[in-house]
Amino acid sequence: MFSMCTDPSQLDQFSWLACYLTTPKHMALYWSVGTVLSLLAITAPAALLFGFGGATSARSRITPLRWFGKGYIAIVRGVPDIAFFLFFVIALDQGFEWIRHQVKCPDWPDPIRQGNDFIVCAAAKMPLGTAPQWVHETYGFFLAVLTFAIVFGAFAANVLYGAMRSVPHAQLETAAAYGMTPRQTFWRILVPQMWVYALPGLGNLWMVLIKATPLLFLLGVEDIVYWARELGGAKTARFTDYPHADWRMWYFFGLLVFYLLFTRVSEVVLDRLMKRLTHGQATVGGEAQRKAA
Repeated sequence: MFSMCTDPSQLDQFSWLACYLTTPKHMALYWSVGTVLSLLAITAPAALLFGFGGATSARSRITPLRWFGKGYIAIVRGVPDIAFFLFFVIALDQGFEWIRHQVKCPDWPDPIRQGNDFIVCAAAKMPLGTAPQWVHETYGFFLAVLTFAIVFGAFAANVLYGAMRSVPHAQLETAAAYGMTPRQTFWRILVPQMWVYALPGLGNLWMVLIKATPLLFLLGVEDIVYWARELGGAKTARFTDYPHADWRMWYFFGLLVFYLLFTRVSEVVLDRLMKRLTHGQATVGGEAQRKAA
């Protein structure tokens, strides 16, 4: 295949298209699908962890911790996502560099904040200027994952907080009557039963997370949206061996199909998980399964 692509002008239409779709840039497009899937695979459990911590803090008996949990939920949910995405990437990057600067360059004479500029010593840069390209890309991806986890963790915290409050209080009282400590009641009664109430909200949040992955493009990560725009734009023979008109509509249509298929698979998995969690539970879904059986 690659040997016959040396002279694209001599190829028939099918061969030309086959060679065009296997160019290095198209291979980067295919790899970027893995970037999106990796983001989801890492961000989902990380956001759930942030959410569980936020929900637990919001219902804590310790007043400062309760304020922190409720403040985290309220602030992140009350600000547009794109503002937080752009803010956290810059704030986290500068925060990491500030910490490294304090450790590696304690004798630095100049102020770090000089007007609108944030200047640290070369040894404190994240990553170092001499680092290979893959290190820069990995660091950018790490910042993106952390930002997604913080933002969507706040939404997950709100869902889990509501789910914890939905567990029948009588069951918690029964656990206390049997001599369980508050910690045992939380881990053995409340947490196992809250998931059935939380799953619908978490399922919706998962769908929103899938739809938010194109924001990687705004964070500087070369994802499928970046490559779709890059490859779909009009190309002339002066700059490429495969000139074509503006094909962005077709590339973005491909993204539409990809996301629709992905969300459909997610719906099927979530539906099966919901049936499994509601089995034997005193919920509408659980009652329906009991009567059907």
